Amino acid sequence: MNRKHFLTMSGSAALGMALASCAGSKASGNKGTIKNLGIQLYSLRDDLPKDPKGILKKLASFGYREIESYEGADGMFWGMGAANFKKYVSDLGMSIISSHCDFRKDFERKAAEAGSIGMKYLICPYLGRQKSLDDYKKAADEFNKAGEICQKNGLRFAYHNHDYSFRTQSGQFPQDILMKHTDPALVDFEMDIYWVVTAGQDPVQWMKNYNWRFKLCHIKDRKKNTPYKEGEANQSCIVGKGSIDYKSILAQAKNLGMQRYILEQEAYEKAPLDCVKEGAAYLNNLVF
Repeated sequence: MNRKHFLTMSGSAALGMALASCAGSKASGNKGTIKNLGIQLYSLRDDLPKDPKGILKKLASFGYREIESYEGADGMFWGMGAANFKKYVSDLGMSIISSHCDFRKDFERKAAEAGSIGMKYLICPYLGRQKSLDDYKKAADEFNKAGEICQKNGLRFAYHNHDYSFRTQSGQFPQDILMKHTDPALVDFEMDIYWVVTAGQDPVQWMKNYNWRFKLCHIKDRKKNTPYKEGEANQSCIVGKGSIDYKSILAQAKNLGMQRYILEQEAYEKAPLDCVKEGAAYLNNLVF
């Protein structure tokens, strides 16, 4: 093979590989995976207080990479303090990105602590069904004020829904009121997909209605062949074993502003650790 022919062939091969690479990138761009799966520690509410460090170590071994905490008897950081908690989970290959907390009590301190270790969110976990629509408007005002406190400390505020805000009250959805009366510059929303489905609503349609307002989600599954009844006992099951089509939902969510994917286990079919281990295995291998 002469030099000219060799260079021509080499150039053609390089071009072919480049085109194949582009085609491969384009094809892979149509699919997604959860890059850093999170878990809400409330999933292990009975085990965690007994051995916080041991439980966190197990979660890391299951493939969880982000932690969403909640306030237990020893606070959001389980008796370790903010800096030590961050270091411990970091050494395990995880990060604490958010926590549920009571935003009506000592919130300035909580926001300062969360901001000091680079957390992204503090989240109101529950309001409860309000007596009137005006009460939801008042709650939205409180959210805005909490959002200002979070902003000062380098993080954001969010609200986590249950089913009540996705059920009509006086002809309106309370969720609409909360979203329309909060400032997008200050307040985001954590969609608990299980509760939206339980209320008989379409999670994707709500994401479309409020594009880029739902930045976090709770992923928990619902038992198959269970009717939706307000006030029912919790019907959640191991993620991947139930009726919620997460492959389809998450494929669309990623283009509608969703950034954090957090498993939450509320009801148990076996030991809690086994439930969240199976859930992690399913979600870490889900291609959508």
